[in-house]
Amino acid sequence: MLRGRSLSVTSLGGLPRWEAQLPVEDLLLFEVAWEVTNKVGGIYTVIQTKAKTTADEWGDNYFLIGPYFEHNMKTQVEQCEPVNDAIGRAVSTMNKHGCQVTDHADGKHVIVQFHEWQAGTGLILSRARKLPIATVFTTHATLLGRYLCAANTDFYNRLDKVIDVITPNGLNVKKFSAVHEFQNLHAMYKARIQDFVRGHFYGHLDFDLEKTLFLFIAGRYEFSNKGADIFLESLSRLNFLLRMHKSDVTVVVFFIMPAKTNNFNVETLKGQAVRKQLWDTAHSVKEKFGKKLYDALLRGEIPDMNTILDRDDLTIMKRAIFSTQRQSLPPVTTHNMIDDSTDPILSTIRRIGLFNGRTDRVKVILHPEFLSSTSPLLPMDYEEFVRGCHLGVFPSYYEPWGYTPAECTVMGIPSVTTNLSGFGCFMQEHVADPAAYGIYIVDRRFSSLDDSCNQLTKFLYGFCKQSRRQRIIQRNRTERLSDLLDWRYLGRYYQHARHLTLSRAFPDKFHMEPTSPPTTEGFKYPRPSSVPPSPSGSQVSSPQSSDGEDEHEDDRYDEEEEAERDRLNIKSPFTLGRVPHRKKKLHGEYKN
Repeated sequence: MLRGRSLSVTSLGGLPRWEAQLPVEDLLLFEVAWEVTNKVGGIYTVIQTKAKTTADEWGDNYFLIGPYFEHNMKTQVEQCEPVNDAIGRAVSTMNKHGCQVTDHADGKHVIVQFHEWQAGTGLILSRARKLPIATVFTTHATLLGRYLCAANTDFYNRLDKVIDVITPNGLNVKKFSAVHEFQNLHAMYKARIQDFVRGHFYGHLDFDLEKTLFLFIAGRYEFSNKGADIFLESLSRLNFLLRMHKSDVTVVVFFIMPAKTNNFNVETLKGQAVRKQLWDTAHSVKEKFGKKLYDALLRGEIPDMNTILDRDDLTIMKRAIFSTQRQSLPPVTTHNMIDDSTDPILSTIRRIGLFNGRTDRVKVILHPEFLSSTSPLLPMDYEEFVRGCHLGVFPSYYEPWGYTPAECTVMGIPSVTTNLSGFGCFMQEHVADPAAYGIYIVDRRFSSLDDSCNQLTKFLYGFCKQSRRQRIIQRNRTERLSDLLDWRYLGRYYQHARHLTLSRAFPDKFHMEPTSPPTTEGFKYPRPSSVPPSPSGSQVSSPQSSDGEDEHEDDRYDEEEEAERDRLNIKSPFTLGRVPHRKKKLHGEYKN
């Protein structure tokens, strides 16, 4: 059995040479997972985004098998008759006799990839019945992995002893025709988040929203594994630093982690109602003011600004101001939590005292529910929300890959990750100065918890000191890294796994050498040319340097020039051709 794991990274580059004695028509590829058209976790994202590149390679000989859910079928599947004769006969037999199929492979060689234990039952039965198929078992972020990680401190140094192939998770990267379109999307969705903040903090909105940064953490509610513990502690220290240095920057932090709730918090709903009422009042007065101004200008007069608003207008505005008065602090959570007293995030907030007070420069909002465009509170999809934020923070202790920082990257949003996540290790290997490109990597592997917390605090404080122009420059660089995460590049690891299992299952028909993973050759982003050289590789890069250095960096920065250099430093994606048909001799290596 070949064991793959979507948890860490090896290198990118060419594939090992391999030789096949059969045409592609004699091969069938099946992927089996509980998450096929069933969105319950990150494995769904892997399969859904990878489907196109795999179909480009295998054509009509590629099949996905998953659970049948009627509501998912209607929205995600286009029903059709099987175009493959062998599959058609097998399906027909299943329809007649249930799930007990007779063998209709007709001599075709079959590869079956099982994702996680829910689908792994099929692998066990295939072995028990001695079916002549090649198998791949891929384990993702599992309970087993969590226990191994917690029990064996040397786990990450022993990956090559327990795993045949490591398969990094990719995405379908959408490249915009306009270079800075993603910057415009950031501005548009940031305005939507600002609207929510206006309502949530009504009566306490004594901070400048144009100098407010939006940070977030999202994912499963695993307090320690996802790094919520170290994040909260760092926010406490960040709040102290911003207050001590009398910074005019405010940080609003969202925790998007689903938990058990009773419904929306009444005070939170009231805040959005008050905001909408104020908006309607302002527009009503504006319309009345505009009409009087228009009439005066038609008469050739400049209206008396002291009389253009009458007593009724002033009364309406005073009532509107009175409605914004509140005796309580803005709520920390948007919902009524069922286990409020024992909730880890809320308990930590009480301990560190981040209660959204007026003097706090760091404000915290727990949104214990996944985002939805139909929400009465924050009507935004997750992608829209991410684009509107300034920084995603994911200081995970256990994170085999980490789709959240990867999704930030392809949307041009900087993020924090760790060297205990596959994504963080991947970026360390392929980017010379990750922080310059908006990827801040916290050392949680070789540093103590307190040192890691201090490093995260340093990253966050440095990010708060950036100017608006520096953040724009950094987002441009972050978005350019998205090419590294496209399945056009990362699909080669799955291709390598399939070739390897074929060579093991059918050594008389398929041969591969060497059996080592793909290697890296020239696949690296260097430090951006506009960034001043750093005395130490461990120091934070230029976006967080002194004011003098910041000015010099701005002078040196040329977006087109840097982008062109980065394009030259990343190899063109390899072509996903069909499974090779070679009868007599090897014709060379796969090309990138």
